[in-house]
Amino acid sequence: MVKFEKLDRQDWQEFRMETKQYLSSTEFELISQLHSKYYKHNYYRPCTCSPVTIKNWIKDLNIIWDNGHKED
Repeated sequence: MVKFEKLDRQDWQEFRMETKQYLSSTEFELISQLHSKYYKHNYYRPCTCSPVTIKNWIKDLNIIWDNGHKED
């Protein structure tokens, strides 16, 4: 079972607390970095012309969050 490292978990917790309907460039970068790290693929930023990929990446990262967000 994959779990976030402590710093990544803190960053993802901050991201999850946001309630806005759009992503900042910093958040977009965070998602891209974390997804490439934990899903073991080359880093890239998906095209913003279609939000499908980034939305799926957020769902994927939330799976990791659910795997161990209560642990220290």
